[in-house]
Amino acid sequence: MLALGSASLSFASPGSASLSAARSSPLKMQMTGTEYAKSLPAAGPSGFFDPLGLTAELTEGQVRYFREVEVKHGRVAMLAATGFLVGEKFHPLFGGDIDVPSYVAFQQTPLQTFWPSVVATIGVFEFFSIVTIEGWEVKDTFPTGDKRVAGDFFFDPLGLKPKDAEGLATMQTKEINNGRLAMIAIAGMVGQELASGNKL
Repeated sequence: MLALGSASLSFASPGSASLSAARSSPLKMQMTGTEYAKSLPAAGPSGFFDPLGLTAELTEGQVRYFREVEVKHGRVAMLAATGFLVGEKFHPLFGGDIDVPSYVAFQQTPLQTFWPSVVATIGVFEFFSIVTIEGWEVKDTFPTGDKRVAGDFFFDPLGLKPKDAEGLATMQTKEINNGRLAMIAIAGMVGQELASGNKL
């Protein structure tokens, strides 16, 4: 009887070795998209905002993709909002006699034929972003193995990027919140000029 009891305890199935190895190895827990999004800097002035639960079904890579998109659009909107205002008040180029609303100002200049070169230049910079994207997911590291942070392409000629983690998180929060505001602002500026037909 004792022999039967010990024999049943000593029996090991062929897959049990891999099962015990899997149990002993540390598991990397995957966060939900919402949990990962909450861990990123710049949750907003009133905290994390996702009333429709759009991040719930996303992977971490997809959340990184949408954060990257948000940072890029925010940067473009900040430049656009500034250029929209400054361009109407100060326009020394092309003879300086451009006195139309900003949304049609490029039609009064040779810039209409300049756009293909602008798009080509943007394409060169976008190429370096595309190599870190697979489908709708952004890898968490660069091909060199460096950690991937949304919007950081190791281009900081003026040395403005903070060296400490707390300072970097603060700067990222300021950048994304100002970018969010600028996206709303430029949409409002263009809408106002389209509705009124006048300069701001």
